[in-house]
Amino acid sequence: MARLLVVVVHETDPPARLGDWLRAAGAELDERRVHEGDPLPQTLEEHDGLVVLGGPQSALDDEQTSPELVGVRELLRQALAADFPTLAVCLGAQLLAQVGGGNVRAGIDGPEVGALLVAKRDAADADPVFGPLPLSPDVMQFHHDEISELPSGATLLASSPMYVNQAFRVGRHVYGLQFHIETTPEIIHEWAERDVVGVAASPYDRETICLLSDEAHPHIEEVWAPFAARFADLVRACARQAA
Repeated sequence: MARLLVVVVHETDPPARLGDWLRAAGAELDERRVHEGDPLPQTLEEHDGLVVLGGPQSALDDEQTSPELVGVRELLRQALAADFPTLAVCLGAQLLAQVGGGNVRAGIDGPEVGALLVAKRDAADADPVFGPLPLSPDVMQFHHDEISELPSGATLLASSPMYVNQAFRVGRHVYGLQFHIETTPEIIHEWAERDVVGVAASPYDRETICLLSDEAHPHIEEVWAPFAARFADLVRACARQAA
């Protein structure tokens, strides 16, 4: 059984449905809720894969503002150095881009919020995890910062009209997703209530954002649950090769 270290950066973004899909695919999850004080391991030696989720913190926060991100960044550095199977989501993807030498900034076109589509790039067709996705899969967006520059040598896998760097791979096994796939309708309702600025930047009011997200979640599950299973397969394959 593949053992995944799941870094929950903030209580508002748990693994939720992504966790369910990974468990259904045979993975064991070791969840660490760093914002609540759970310690992170010093290395990734006891795990076969890494998942880093999102949160209201910013990748632009310094150590004094968000000290809990220090250990997260260090694990992502180790994952990049070892080409360790990794799936980093939203804030996790921004931290991944940063430690890999890319850049993050406040989104020049403002927050990207709600149920939207992204478009696969041509390079995604040859990717074992992304390849089977439809051309324009449903996703959930809720971010204020953007990945303005990918790490050197990264492969761009998906884009949106608003922000180009929506999904990418570094090496063969390290993936970043600017968007969310893990959410439940209830999580999005909570975010829409909390994120007044993000909702105000959307063309829709909070109630409409919630309604559209409710309608999108079954489509997200249809597409991204098999994606999670393919990632679990990748983790197991890498673990067998390392054994």
